[in-house]
Amino acid sequence: MNRIRFFLIFFCGALVACKKDNVPKITDTSLAFTVNGVYNGSLTYKGVNLKPKIQLNFSEAVDSTSFSQAIKLTNSGFAVPLSFQLSSDKLHLDLIPKNNLMGLAAYQLAINPILKTTSGGVLLNPITISLNTGIDSTDKFPRISDDELLTKIQQQTFAYFWDFGHPTSGMARERNNSGDVVTTGGTGFGIMAMIAAVNLGFITRADANARIQKIINFLKTADKFHGVFPHWMNGNTGKVIPFSTKDDGADLVETSFLMEGLLVARQYFSGTLTSEQTLRNDVNQLYQSVEWDWFRQNDSQQLYWHWSPNYNWEMNMPVSGWNEALMVYVLAASSPTHSIPKSVYDNGWAKNGSIKNGQTFYGTVLPLGPNLGGPLFFEHYSFMALNPLKLSDANANYNQQVKAHTKINLAYVISNPKKFYGYSADCWGLTASDISGGYTASSPNNDGGFIAPTAAISSLPYTPEESMRAIRFFYYKLGDQLWGTYGFKDAFSLDQPWFADSYLAIDQGPEMVMIENYRSQLIWNLFMSCPEVQAGLQKLQFQIIN
Repeated sequence: MNRIRFFLIFFCGALVACKKDNVPKITDTSLAFTVNGVYNGSLTYKGVNLKPKIQLNFSEAVDSTSFSQAIKLTNSGFAVPLSFQLSSDKLHLDLIPKNNLMGLAAYQLAINPILKTTSGGVLLNPITISLNTGIDSTDKFPRISDDELLTKIQQQTFAYFWDFGHPTSGMARERNNSGDVVTTGGTGFGIMAMIAAVNLGFITRADANARIQKIINFLKTADKFHGVFPHWMNGNTGKVIPFSTKDDGADLVETSFLMEGLLVARQYFSGTLTSEQTLRNDVNQLYQSVEWDWFRQNDSQQLYWHWSPNYNWEMNMPVSGWNEALMVYVLAASSPTHSIPKSVYDNGWAKNGSIKNGQTFYGTVLPLGPNLGGPLFFEHYSFMALNPLKLSDANANYNQQVKAHTKINLAYVISNPKKFYGYSADCWGLTASDISGGYTASSPNNDGGFIAPTAAISSLPYTPEESMRAIRFFYYKLGDQLWGTYGFKDAFSLDQPWFADSYLAIDQGPEMVMIENYRSQLIWNLFMSCPEVQAGLQKLQFQIIN
């Protein structure tokens, strides 16, 4: 048996000079332990069942009267009652919680120096064993049909944009604790969510029209630069809130996400009512004012992400594939006022063909992008409106691309090379999200053990069976910690364990919209019906597959 060794020492009476024959005797006495019969070589155990058995094995008999003070099991500082079962030779001590532990919680078992042996020795060095419990497999909510569950997710997630929309501007707040910080791209996602909500009967057509018009009226006077909006704005004033020091001006990618939402709304509100005509005219004005071609930075053969009134082009970040920003090039080519030639797409986005991958990962060929595909939001943000299932060009069949990327992401999680607890075919999805202590774009190449529900949920049109399996797991098995006011919280780790308390607009929006595209293709159909988009795709030599 592997052992962690500790020493017991015998002391003579305090403040009494020890005679030579009473010099303390140091006994090399070892302590070994197992959790559910297993020693894993460390002091940390993950996925522990809810009533584990911890056995301490001593090489010297221990005094049972010291257990209650010397051995403590705690959770967040609170003591957990234990049962002690000592063997007849007093060398083996079994510890069992009196009640089931909480699922997905962190516990510490501390064995303190005051533990005594029958001959009067005490433990010289303390030991603390970390026990992270596993999943409580009971259902947290009553079972309902898959169709009802999808509707429930859409309704609760939509509330983030409707109930929590900024009261002055109507824009989407960046996250649930961002106050007056509103997000340009997230608002575009929210607008598409509102159209889906009308289709589902959550709100009326007139209410959606009024809310989107409120957003448009705010955008008319908000800060913009050559027609391009910043990443973040103040929801009261419309003034720029810098995303970073030099990112204090135009954000072309975020603006493309806003415009895709506005164009979907324009196509939806096609009626003769004055309110709908006004909305269409205003959307046209906002879209046509975006100077996509100016963001070529002096007519170069690519588009650039940022421009700042204070730092000019210093960010110097080309919009170049493969990532989430295909929409930039599609809308730029589609613009009736500030269009780009196909050469800018070929050189800037497709990198003259080097955007292609073609390698096989986990048995699946990946047409485009980085090895193993990158985070899953690459397959969501532009494709909330642009239908990849019917799209191809010289670079790829996009139906194959989005499905391959998703399946590789899933296969990586199932293979779990880093051995994170909880990864499985039920629990998968690596994308950009909050993590413990920060934010990151999780992917097979940047895997810290954090799963974001939006990844699997928003992939529902690509991997319906696999995504639905994850959805059921998130709701029924983790719902007591993962489900909240606005649907699923942003991310979690079963390995730590840790659950976010946040909701982000750019993660909530794809869930609502992509479920709708899976169910009705409503948002895809609306966007693809835009005459400008049809012309732009033809200009870039995309083919629409029927």
